[in-house]
Amino acid sequence: MNLSKSRYTKGIQCKKMLWLEKYKSDEIESINNSSFETGNMVHEVARYLFGEHVNICFDTNLSTMIDNTYLTIDSYKDIVITEASFKYMNNFCSVDILIKKGNNYEIYEVKSSTDIKDIYIKDISYQYYVLTSLGMKVNKCSLIHLNSNYVRHGDLELDKLFTFEDVTSDVIKLQDEVKANILDIDKYMESEIEENLKLGEYCFKPYPCPFFKYCSRSLGSPNVFDIASMRTSTKLKYYNNGIYSFNDLLNEDINTDYKMQIDYEINDKGEYIDKEYIRNFLDGLTKPLYFLDFETYQMPIPLYDDASPYEQIPFQYSLHYMEGDKLYHKEFLAEAGIDPRRGLADRLVNDIPLDVCTLAYNMSFEKTVIKKLASLYPDLHDHLMNIHDNIKDLMIPFKYKKYYNKNMQGSYSIKYVLPALFKDDPSLNYHNLDLIHNGSEAMNAYANLSNLSDEDIKYTRERLLRYCELDTYAMVKIYERLEGVVSD
Repeated sequence: MNLSKSRYTKGIQCKKMLWLEKYKSDEIESINNSSFETGNMVHEVARYLFGEHVNICFDTNLSTMIDNTYLTIDSYKDIVITEASFKYMNNFCSVDILIKKGNNYEIYEVKSSTDIKDIYIKDISYQYYVLTSLGMKVNKCSLIHLNSNYVRHGDLELDKLFTFEDVTSDVIKLQDEVKANILDIDKYMESEIEENLKLGEYCFKPYPCPFFKYCSRSLGSPNVFDIASMRTSTKLKYYNNGIYSFNDLLNEDINTDYKMQIDYEINDKGEYIDKEYIRNFLDGLTKPLYFLDFETYQMPIPLYDDASPYEQIPFQYSLHYMEGDKLYHKEFLAEAGIDPRRGLADRLVNDIPLDVCTLAYNMSFEKTVIKKLASLYPDLHDHLMNIHDNIKDLMIPFKYKKYYNKNMQGSYSIKYVLPALFKDDPSLNYHNLDLIHNGSEAMNAYANLSNLSDEDIKYTRERLLRYCELDTYAMVKIYERLEGVVSD
């Protein structure tokens, strides 16, 4: 088996994952590539941590990369090389940053996270194994990751943006394990017969396996892994005890919410509505009512002043509001390539008056965004905090299952609640939207706007607006449904 850094880490998580990639790749579930793009962005910036460097350009022919690496190494006594590539037997790796100092080398592995994970040390241990097996003297191994406490002011300060962790001693201790893992993976991959492997923690950690649906197919549906909000460790406990089906679980002593999901899906009990609870919830709202939803995006490298790695940057909102029997709509979407926060904050205080009741779905998100804006702009602080303090959460009746039916599948997310309440209404179906159907797609679309043609920018902006508008229109319809069930 030809291994790389990524294949090695997959193999030590679960060898069958690698086997399925080779023999049954059509069973893989779709993977969001945004994390890959995020990693590329961080790597591009981190390359300049040590100043001038030589980058080994990617080539589908790995031998070309390896040849270019050795040519560069032989041309300099001291040099910083990014993506230096090596192969020992069937084990290939590209080192994010390799520093040559005479006959000694230092390996630096760049990660786009803000902390250290055990799998990262195993990743760099594999690289150390490849290089030292080739006779190179590696006297330092370090992990580089983002500093979550960094706040940008002016030009990026790379020495503050990134944090270094020396893991050399840990790497050396793992070398016997690396050798054993490689032999184990190679032997496993020789077989063309699929192993019947039990599900376990390795299906979820350190990364979710894209073959989980395939490997759990024999359990039927619904099964223990379909229970919303239950801890993975608890699900695996039931699984390991041979308790898979909802019928089996119904006889177990489990949380009331879990049992409610199971009971309603098995017995198709229709709707549960606690009218008194919902009436009290609605009595706590004051009119006129405003319905607010933000869209935000996160960048690992802060693009603007007063921003940190992965900070939620709001770029858009939709606002429906009711005055009497009439429904109105306002919206904001920032232009691409600028800091969107000030323009959004200015518009928000114009669009939401003081002391009105604003509804959000899962209000902690909207409140966090508004509180951050208030801290950034003192002149808008009081008005923004007035909005913040008058937000109510439309999610509450569903979170506590005071309104429930089986189609919610144990979840109180609006993406489950909405179709469960309005199953046959095409105007409330996110799948009927063009281009953008969820928050991740909205975030990626906005982040990529600057790279589009004028025509595509116009089209994408319109799709962003329609997606966000549906979020708040959905809230209006949910609110009206709540009003309707208590008046019946």
